[in-house]
Amino acid sequence: MRTMRLDKFVAHTTPHSRSEVRLLLRAGRLRVNGQPVKDAGLALGPTDTVALDGTLLTLRGPRYFMLNKPAGVVSATEDGEHRTVLDLLRGENPEGLHIAGRLDIDTTGLVLITDDGQWSHRVKAPGRHEKRYRVQTARPIADDAETRFATGLCLRGEEDQPTLPACLQRLGPCEALVWLQEGRYHQVKRMFAAIGNHVERLHREAVAGIELDPALSPGEWRPLTSAEIAVGRVPGS
Repeated sequence: MRTMRLDKFVAHTTPHSRSEVRLLLRAGRLRVNGQPVKDAGLALGPTDTVALDGTLLTLRGPRYFMLNKPAGVVSATEDGEHRTVLDLLRGENPEGLHIAGRLDIDTTGLVLITDDGQWSHRVKAPGRHEKRYRVQTARPIADDAETRFATGLCLRGEEDQPTLPACLQRLGPCEALVWLQEGRYHQVKRMFAAIGNHVERLHREAVAGIELDPALSPGEWRPLTSAEIAVGRVPGS
């Protein structure tokens, strides 16, 4: 363990929030190296031991989750107006968790949540890991949409930086699958706007080879399997 504040360490190793940790300290329930402590900001070194009510605490390994995000939920760790994806992780301590690739409030589907910063950085790296979306449009998709997506589109406000090549597979007059190599702001919606259409529904099905579990209803989540965690990694990492 690298140097870490006591309150952060306890929040990572128990269900208690940092504010609750301060209450534990005032109640004398925490000991460091066998001695009672009161300082929430105490810096812990690699050889220090921490006990809560006599039980030694140990850091958990990194956590990885997939969630089927419903519409109306924001991809944020906190929000004053709407429910967040972390609010849906009932029973999990949100301390240290972040979203590996956000979705708009009205976009549904796969969200990856972790406390492993290096892993999420690799998952989001442009050109390394594709994302797949199912799209429903307001009007029939243009005949040349596949070619225009594959050659790159100039989005409004970013005319000097065309999108990376993307794959579009039409499923019907107003429905398609889209594979992206990057994650610009509202990218799928803006790409369809660039070819004269409007996205009515957008659902993310896969990220970095990790497929949304069809058994998960909107709002449900589960930990990633070891195989899914490995898929999200760059070979050799």
